[in-house]
Amino acid sequence: MTTLSARAAEAARACLAETLPRRWRHVQAVAAKAQRLAPLVGDDGDLLTAAAWLHDIGYAPTIINTGFHSLDGARWLRDEGYSLRLAALVAHHSCALYEARERGLSDALAEEFPLEESPTSDALWFADMTTGPDGQDLTVEERLAEIRKRYGPEHLVTRFWQKAEPPLLEAIRRTESRLSTQPM
Repeated sequence: MTTLSARAAEAARACLAETLPRRWRHVQAVAAKAQRLAPLVGDDGDLLTAAAWLHDIGYAPTIINTGFHSLDGARWLRDEGYSLRLAALVAHHSCALYEARERGLSDALAEEFPLEESPTSDALWFADMTTGPDGQDLTVEERLAEIRKRYGPEHLVTRFWQKAEPPLLEAIRRTESRLSTQPM
């Protein structure tokens, strides 16, 4: 029987590897990091790894609908028969609600996908936001600086991170605290 994370890895490869090779490198590294974090989340280890494989699937040209990758990816996952919980983890990864507000999509995101606050969601955010665009390990501060530089000071992504940084840092610190008792 194929695991959820194996199915997720294949879906991500099919949607991202050829069309978005840089995004694919990021996703592979995030998934590898999530797999190392899996012991922190107990029975949710395979779910965490699957969410990491799929967190950026909404960037795939065949999946884009609204232009908001978190929502587009989550809707695609739901429509493809993945669990609502997995789709919701993707929908809300890395403070996506803040970006949804900037895009005028917060009502749709909140109505369709419940926000989960758990060690699993924290670990997903940690894996994503400590991995650079080419798969390199970064601190969360380095990752935020890289994003701001890439998008520029006036872009909505930069604007949303100004508001989202405090809750993101809280999630990162909670995961770091869990790691201090059970290292990767």
